Amino acid sequence: MELTGAEIVVRCLQEEGVEYVFGYPGGAVLFIYDELFKQNRVKHILVRHEQGAVHAADGYARSTDKVGVALVTSGPGVTNAVTGIATAYMDSIPLVVVTGQVPTHAIGQDAFQECDTVGITRPCVKHNFLVKEVRDIAQTMKKAFYIASTGRPGPVVVDIPKDITSQKAEFHYPETIAMRSYNPVIKGHAGQIKKAIQVLASAKRPMIYTGGGVILGGAAEELAQLVRRLGFPCTNTLMGLGGYPATDRQFVGMLGMHGTYEANMAMQHCDVLLAIGARFDDRVIGNPRHFFAEPRTIIHVDIDPSSISKRVKVDVPIVGNVREVLRELSRQLEASNVTPDQEALKTWWTQIELWRGRDCLKYDRSSPVIKPQFVVEKLYEVTKGDAFITSDVGQHQMWAAQFYKFTRPRRWISSGGLGTMGFGLPAALGVQLAHPRAMVACVTGEASIQMCIQELSTCKQYRLPVKIVNLNNKYMGMVRQWQEFFHGNRYAESYMDALPDFVKLAESYGHVGMRVEKPEDVEPALKEAFSRKKDLVFMDFITDQTENVFPMVPGGKGLSEMILV
Repeated sequence: MELTGAEIVVRCLQEEGVEYVFGYPGGAVLFIYDELFKQNRVKHILVRHEQGAVHAADGYARSTDKVGVALVTSGPGVTNAVTGIATAYMDSIPLVVVTGQVPTHAIGQDAFQECDTVGITRPCVKHNFLVKEVRDIAQTMKKAFYIASTGRPGPVVVDIPKDITSQKAEFHYPETIAMRSYNPVIKGHAGQIKKAIQVLASAKRPMIYTGGGVILGGAAEELAQLVRRLGFPCTNTLMGLGGYPATDRQFVGMLGMHGTYEANMAMQHCDVLLAIGARFDDRVIGNPRHFFAEPRTIIHVDIDPSSISKRVKVDVPIVGNVREVLRELSRQLEASNVTPDQEALKTWWTQIELWRGRDCLKYDRSSPVIKPQFVVEKLYEVTKGDAFITSDVGQHQMWAAQFYKFTRPRRWISSGGLGTMGFGLPAALGVQLAHPRAMVACVTGEASIQMCIQELSTCKQYRLPVKIVNLNNKYMGMVRQWQEFFHGNRYAESYMDALPDFVKLAESYGHVGMRVEKPEDVEPALKEAFSRKKDLVFMDFITDQTENVFPMVPGGKGLSEMILV
């Protein structure tokens, strides 16, 4: 059976079980849009900006363990999408982004809306393709989904010239795909796992440090079993929140630049460190020279061999799928009947509890002005910790990470590696579509929300009852905080003057708006918002303009050099 290239693209999406495509039409993809119109198995979500399309697909993917799909046109459609693609790349999120291209005969001729999609996206994709023959579409799409979802996940771009979508070829979708140059390792090396057990057994001051790899690898259950069996303290990175229950006693909080005192001190002073699905980035370990000042033995488990010993030299590298490695590690632990030094562990926990006693997240609860931390705490209470929380980037992101206690994976949806303002709202609409009956809240700030605020229109069209928690301090909060600490209180261009009336703005899109100015009104406002099951509610919380995020490890400093107040 011969189909057009556009029909083949849509059939490939159907074969992959794609539920939603997030996109924005344009000339180079009109044949594909025409075929989407003729069927109803794959639903298209019309966003208001291509950046929003990729962020929405990203949010969908992060919350479901499925591949997110976006569709954009050539030229500015592609360049608008690059921020979303780079966001997904930095956080290892599986996406397939189908982009339109000018006809093959026009490539390289500076044609209308032409850009070098493969060249532009090469630094921020796991892989990309330019389809040159209609007969190659099916196999290329199969490869794209396979590459995006296996090994260390990531975004894959498939660039298809317009004339290829109108030509015809026989359609056959491969059941499997084999690529000689791409064979991700699944099982960890048995000898290295055995060595890791010996190191863990010798620990006097152990620490388990986990990142987004635990979430992406579906290894939360295996991690919990291992942590409880060993009795070791556990910390999560920003991307790893929910990988281990935040309400558990063995969880010492998030670590890093705005991590807890106890997590950072335990990380700095441990003698054995088990790193799982994490990459020792600059926001986690601070100054590497300071980190190396304390000797420790490091075991590092990761699916990506290039991440091991990239920033920190490790002693026991284990390459493999995190879930498979943790299962084998637990199996060998049980078989060997290895027990850590309980006296040493007791002494170590005593020290950790002393650090925990510093209560590094305390804030003024008697303030007559709304404290942003208080809003997040009440959000946690009102939702009983059962909401999906998306965020933008800045102070509000850190407060959400610190004060919302994530107990399950894939509930915290935030841009970590790239730090993308504008991510929160489109990501929330992707999450809400994936989980139509769930509570979804976007924690944002008055600067970030304006980056992709046009997606309020998308939410109205598809009746998505996202709850927006806007922590409004009239500043680019994190920029202001750095200017206060390191630039002599010179607030250069960080004050947000001429802000919109967010209540009226939300209402103009057809949503419900609330302005909250008193601490006593925070909880009632949240309760009312979440009682409105069918409405998007925009809550504009007027918060303390001077509040800073603590603890803070200043740039260039070490983990134990935190500013606490």
